[in-house]
Amino acid sequence: MTQIATNPTPRVKIDFVSDVVCPWCAVGLKSLEQAIARIGDEVEVELHFQPFELNPQMAPEGESIDEHLAHKYGLSAQQLAQNRDALRQRGAAVGFEFNARDRIYNTFDAHRLLHWAATEGAAQEHALKNALLKAYFTDSQDVSAHDILARAAAEAGLDEARARAVLASGEYADDVREQERFYQSQGIRAVPSVIINDRHLIQGGQPVEQFEAALRQIAGLPSSGQV
Repeated sequence: MTQIATNPTPRVKIDFVSDVVCPWCAVGLKSLEQAIARIGDEVEVELHFQPFELNPQMAPEGESIDEHLAHKYGLSAQQLAQNRDALRQRGAAVGFEFNARDRIYNTFDAHRLLHWAATEGAAQEHALKNALLKAYFTDSQDVSAHDILARAAAEAGLDEARARAVLASGEYADDVREQERFYQSQGIRAVPSVIINDRHLIQGGQPVEQFEAALRQIAGLPSSGQV
């Protein structure tokens, strides 16, 4: 009997370079997740989260977010308010809730915890990433505080006691710094930066449709409008 050959499911590797206090990273991740869901089992997706610190020199106690943004980007109070309105609208469109926040925090320990979560499994890392984004942007929590980070790990289904042990030590610090240096050496200066198959770069919190179109094109699939 002649065996009919079947085409293997295309595989796509995605490196999502981001910070947990980057609002457009939250929007971008939700858009990307929805794009992946739209494609379904047509593509096998391997998703990794890579560290990027917006403010690596920030003190552990953080800074007033309005003062920080005004100083860093030269934004007026009116511009800050307009930006927040735009973010709330974009967030709502992809199912993410932005609430008021007073401070912005150092995120190095959050990245260490994410690196540990990745050693536990891709699903655990993904769940922790979402838990951290929610903790900061929706619940207005201090994502430099070890108690908050450990609770986020538990919410993501990870071992809270092990998370606390990681945070209390210097574990994964060198790994995170090495990854940060690597992506900086590749020219990554802004986030989110979505790198597909180590070759294709999409930057910013793009719409679902743009992520879906890019994934289909790279995977060699017909566009969503084709039969």
